[in-house]
Amino acid sequence: MKQDGRVETELAGALARVELLGREYLRLFPGDAGQRQPVHTVYGGAHLFKADTAKRLGELALRSLDDWAPDAETLANVVGGESSRAEALRARVIEKLRREPVEDFRIDFEDGYGNRSDAEEDGHAESAAREVAAGLAAGTLPPFVGIRIKPFTIELASRSLRTLDRFLGALVAASSGELPDNFVVTLPKVVDPGQCAVLADVLDAIEDAQGLRRGKIAVEVMIETTQSVIDSTGRCAVRGLVEAARGRCRGAHFGTYDYTAACDITAAHQHMAHPACDFAKHVMQVTLAGTGVWISDGATNVLPVVVSEGPLRVADREGQRASIHAAWRLHSEHVRRSLVQGFYQGWDLHPAQLVTRYATLYDFFLAGLDAASERLRNFVGKAAQATLVGEVFDDAATGQGLLNYFLRALACGALSPDEAVERSGLSLEELRSRSFAAILKARRGA
Repeated sequence: MKQDGRVETELAGALARVELLGREYLRLFPGDAGQRQPVHTVYGGAHLFKADTAKRLGELALRSLDDWAPDAETLANVVGGESSRAEALRARVIEKLRREPVEDFRIDFEDGYGNRSDAEEDGHAESAAREVAAGLAAGTLPPFVGIRIKPFTIELASRSLRTLDRFLGALVAASSGELPDNFVVTLPKVVDPGQCAVLADVLDAIEDAQGLRRGKIAVEVMIETTQSVIDSTGRCAVRGLVEAARGRCRGAHFGTYDYTAACDITAAHQHMAHPACDFAKHVMQVTLAGTGVWISDGATNVLPVVVSEGPLRVADREGQRASIHAAWRLHSEHVRRSLVQGFYQGWDLHPAQLVTRYATLYDFFLAGLDAASERLRNFVGKAAQATLVGEVFDDAATGQGLLNYFLRALACGALSPDEAVERSGLSLEELRSRSFAAILKARRGA
């Protein structure tokens, strides 16, 4: 049918506008660019960091596992896993703790370090940097590593910037100009986008002075003040903080206890499952979805340790075991809750928490493996046409979600590459493409 010339012109103009909008969307929401996101960040005081800290934490975690969950059934019971998965679960946790016990470590100059004299912090900034350089040379660093500086408050900004400069200067000098891959600087207690802009400016200057590529050093912001969620005008603040870092911001980490304190919640009720935390985290999630900025949940501050002194002292072995298991169960519940909510990263504060971090994570993925395998195989087999499996109706977006399930399970060690290939029905190359649409396009063209 012949179309009116004005209609053709209007359609051409509309197509151009749609394409422009599409390009702008890709600019604003670039996705994760195929990067692996760590499942946790382990925090430790800068004065304690050594080149082999990750290895030592793994050894302590294995000792805790052997002491308090010496058999597969006990571990599965602690994290709420089924007996049928118990042996596989424990085997995977042991393998992970031996191979890669820590995925991300943050050398802490803030809450985990405290306020010390300038001379003492100067010394620790430089010694920690030399340990990072030694770990880099020896290959003992975790895949992700960085430092948390003090907040940019009136009282602490000078000390924070001084530590940042001394640490990076000492690191570059000790490593002959090489920085670890995935190195990041975490800025806590952010209240204004200008603080993120200042950090970006300072990193520009340090990179130039040290001969580093501009943008080499990534930034993470901590969402732990009310102003970092809703600003003084009543608008959502999270996105503005990320944009103020001018492309450096890799992640946004939720700070459970500072945030709940800022909301005037009493100490007895400050925990990860508080509704106030759910609100803040959902704002983070909605605001940063599709941007490629990772979101991370906070920490469980009830630690799986034996209290041997003071009023909370536990004397007998069975009482100690019950205390450890109670702390493990709480941590596991928090990790599982985060996973259900779409937060695939969180904080760990003690080596024994590595046990329940990985056990819960692996159980989460293994529990859904059969259903995800069937749905993905059927969906790929139908070449992106919606298909009904049981009572679950899948569309193209769900296909990408199913692919993401396998990608995360593969990255964290819940599945081996061979298992992922076998259960997904995809090749390793297809999995690594990270795009369900690209997989289908290639298969249709074959």
